Amino acid sequence: MIERGLILSGSFGKGHDVVGEACAAALSTRGVHTQMVDSITLMGARSATVGDRVFRTLLAVPPLYDAFHFTQLRGDGPVGRRFERLALDRLYPAVRDAVEREQAGLVVSVFATGAGAAARLKRQERPDLATVVVMTDSYAHLMWVHEGTDLFLVTSDLAAASIRRYQPHARVRVMTGPPVRPQFHHVPDREEARRTLGVPTEARCALLMSGAWGIGPLDGAAAALADRGCWVLAVAGSNVGLADRLAALAHTRPSVIPFGFTDRIPELMAASDVVVTSSGDTCREARVVGRGIVLLDVVPGHGRENLMHELELGGAAVARSSAEGVRDAVVAFLDAGAGRDIRPQPAEGWTAELIGALTEAGIVAGA
Repeated sequence: MIERGLILSGSFGKGHDVVGEACAAALSTRGVHTQMVDSITLMGARSATVGDRVFRTLLAVPPLYDAFHFTQLRGDGPVGRRFERLALDRLYPAVRDAVEREQAGLVVSVFATGAGAAARLKRQERPDLATVVVMTDSYAHLMWVHEGTDLFLVTSDLAAASIRRYQPHARVRVMTGPPVRPQFHHVPDREEARRTLGVPTEARCALLMSGAWGIGPLDGAAAALADRGCWVLAVAGSNVGLADRLAALAHTRPSVIPFGFTDRIPELMAASDVVVTSSGDTCREARVVGRGIVLLDVVPGHGRENLMHELELGGAAVARSSAEGVRDAVVAFLDAGAGRDIRPQPAEGWTAELIGALTEAGIVAGA
C-alpha cells in the first residue's frame, strides 16, 4: 500500500499549487502523506530565474505567447520539443532525488514539466513508481503527455480527447468534481461574510481578481464599477504596484475594499454576487461556492482555450480587456441575473472521484 507521495507543482502563478493542495487533501483521507515541491525551484536558482523571466516576457506580449503555444506546444514544433528536452534534462535528477528523499511510491504531477520528469523516472529507473497527471487545462499540449504515466485525470471530455491525441490508448479519467481546496466547500453565508467585510447587505458586490500576478486592468475596473454603485473586493495578489494603486483608490472610493495576497478568497467569494477573474482554477472555486463568473481575456495561449471552455460550461460571460469593458460586462451580467442557477457543490465530490480513480487503477487500496 502506498503511504507516501510527491506532488510536482510549478511556481508560474498560484494555480498549480492550489490544484496540488486539493490533491493532497484528498489523498490524506486514504492515509497517503504527500509533500508538494516546486518543479521550477528544483531546476535550480538560475533556471528558475530564467524560466520566470521568459514566461513573464511571453505573457506580456500576447501574440508571441500565442505563436509559441499554438505552433510549438500545441503544434509539436521543433522549438517546443527542444525547450521540453532542456527543461526535463535539468529537472529529472532533482525529481529522482526528491522521490528517494520522500520515499514516495506515488508521484502526482499538476505541472506539465513535472509530468515529463516523473514519466521518465518510471520508464528508466522506477517501474514500480505510480505516476498520475492531474490537468485542469481544457486542452493538453505536448509537455503534458508522456509514456510512463499510469493515469491522467482531467476535467472535461475535451481535455481527455486532447490527451489521446498524443497517446490514443492512454488511461484517462474525466472528473466531474473539480479539484478545489476544502475551504471553498465551507464558506460563510453571504450575509455573514458581508458583515465581516463591511459590505451593505443589499448592495451589488463584485470580487475582482486575476491570478497571483494581478494581470489586467484591475484598478481601472475597480474604479469604474465603484462609480456605478457596485462594491468591489479587489485582490492584487503578489502585484505590489497594483496593491498600492488599489489602496490609493480606496481612499477616494470607500466602496473599493483592497487586498494584496490573501487567503480570504473563500470568504470574499461568499460575500460577492459575481467573480471577475482570468480563466483558471479560480473559476472552479467560484463555481463550487455558487458564484457566476465574468472572465478577463488577459491570458493568451492556454488561457484562451480555458476561457472558451468556461463559457461553454455556462454561468459565465467574457469582458473586453478594458476598465469600461469589465464594468459593462459586470453590470449586464448582474442585470440579467446570470449565474443565479449555479449551486454550491458538495465537498465529497472531488475526494471520492480521485480516490475512486486511483483505486480502479490499482494505485491505492480500496476501502
